[in-house]
Amino acid sequence: MNILFAIVFAVCTFLLLCLSPDTFLVSMLDGGGRAASLCLSFVATYSVWMGLMKVWEDSGLARGVSKLLKPLARRVLKTDDEEALSAACMSFSVNMLGISGASTPYGVKTAQLLDKTDNAEYSSAMFFVLNATSLQLLPTSMIAVRAAMGSPSPTDIVLPTIFASAFSTILGVTLTAIFLRPKRKKAQKQNRTDFFTKRIKTRGQV
Repeated sequence: MNILFAIVFAVCTFLLLCLSPDTFLVSMLDGGGRAASLCLSFVATYSVWMGLMKVWEDSGLARGVSKLLKPLARRVLKTDDEEALSAACMSFSVNMLGISGASTPYGVKTAQLLDKTDNAEYSSAMFFVLNATSLQLLPTSMIAVRAAMGSPSPTDIVLPTIFASAFSTILGVTLTAIFLRPKRKKAQKQNRTDFFTKRIKTRGQV
């Protein structure tokens, strides 16, 4: 990816120098100023929300929300690992606030824990889909970008974002459940078959 960006930058620089060399330095300085302003806006937004997340965790609200999401997460991820479910629910709750960067530690921890479960392939795939589609109730990152770029109404995207992310999440979960079956059901059917086979053999011997 770094090589791709380097190539794009080199090509754009060459074209700009050939077509409009007088504006090259001005464009570079202007782009750098906008990038710095955008980064500062992100720093302010993330600082506020990370602080709120810390207060949220210390006050116990995060655990309460995690408990509310656990039954649904258990059904969707098909795992009973309490530690993995807690980390997954924290990741989901942060993503709902549109702070994808803050959910990364929880996501990494969840992925590591799900890899150790019996149904690792299905659980990991479903968790990846849920993080990629990322249902967002409050897209704070995009609101910060729009505000930094001078949008007169940066919060206009809230309702469309909710509908779009909800649709993508439902579609992703449905397709994953259809094309990637959890192994637990197969294991249960096999155990039942073995149980009945043993009973039949026992009766035959008697």
